Amino acid sequence: MMDASLYVELCQLYARYAEVTSSGRWEEWPDFFTDQCLYKVQPRENFERGFPLATMSFISKGMLHDRVYGIRETLFHDPYYQRNVTGLPLLKSVEGELFRVEANYSILRTKMSQETTVFNAGRYLDEVRMTPQGLRFSAKLCIYDSEMIPNSLIYPI
Repeated sequence: MMDASLYVELCQLYARYAEVTSSGRWEEWPDFFTDQCLYKVQPRENFERGFPLATMSFISKGMLHDRVYGIRETLFHDPYYQRNVTGLPLLKSVEGELFRVEANYSILRTKMSQETTVFNAGRYLDEVRMTPQGLRFSAKLCIYDSEMIPNSLIYPI
């Protein structure tokens, strides 16, 4: 069981994550994770069938920093804004200082001079750990509902 003040801290973690991924402050994104972590963006079909194939899969904070470098320095794409709308986190289980959490998300994308579209929708299946720096994700699985995503996935969701 989680006490109310810890649940508020968990909600703040998700709200800050949505703020950073919506505002393009990518240098802050890896700070939400433990050093040894898993970040995966995977279609629901693959997840439910137990297939490992994922659109993105990073296994350390260093790999997250590499992705940020790629976004800032090497990837060329049409610019767009991204808005992360995340539902309240649902605490699924507690094992000591490890919390298993699920939350729904929608990613809206706005390209210059175009209407906003739903880019990606699904659920986060997360493992959140208590660390000396506060709550951090040790695993974030972004399981998206559609079988395909339009164009390429540049920014983390």
